[in-house]
Amino acid sequence: MEKRIVELLRTRASLKQGVFDTTLDTFNTLKEVLRDLPSLYNSQIAEQDSRLFLEYEEVGNFVAKLKIAGDVLVFFMHTNAFMFDRDHKVWNNAHVKENAARCYTGVINIYNFLYDSFRYSRMEDYGYMVARVFVNRERSFFVEGKRQRSMGLSNFGKSKLDKDNILKIVETAMHYSLEFDLLVPPYENMNVITMAQMNEEIFQSRQRTGKRLGFIFKSDDVQQ
Repeated sequence: MEKRIVELLRTRASLKQGVFDTTLDTFNTLKEVLRDLPSLYNSQIAEQDSRLFLEYEEVGNFVAKLKIAGDVLVFFMHTNAFMFDRDHKVWNNAHVKENAARCYTGVINIYNFLYDSFRYSRMEDYGYMVARVFVNRERSFFVEGKRQRSMGLSNFGKSKLDKDNILKIVETAMHYSLEFDLLVPPYENMNVITMAQMNEEIFQSRQRTGKRLGFIFKSDDVQQ
């Protein structure tokens, strides 16, 4: 038993630590990309409306936010390494067949929230995942997400998650989020309200809000 534990520490545990180190380094590169975006875009819209400006905010080591007009993209790095289940298509990938250890990945999630959810502290509001980025110890990556087909599973092992690819992922998420509209909830869901709910709405502005409220965010919208 002792030998097996030592073996696992030297192999699998060490591998997971390597995945964490690479993911953290990648996330720090992502933050550099996000930090540069306001200067890249704001100068092009300065004469139109300052409310459209991009704003970057770092929230600790593992969370960063990018405000884009009325939207906020939240980038969240999970601190653990993950393995895919045996039914996942990743096992058919040539990069993984060559070395199964490449299936251990870190994950960076990208969520789209409304800016007003943060501004008015509407804690019940929804955010939607628009992409999640998987990166292994070798910095090989793929993306599950909206309109991220060119970065999908077929890309795993063919390129590294460098600054250029990170920028493509971020700008694709920005583009999708700006086109992803807030829809009016069905009338039947809103035609009755209690006094308590109205008081809460008046004094706390807590009506639950999210893009496409009342509609199903279909998983088949995700491009792989």
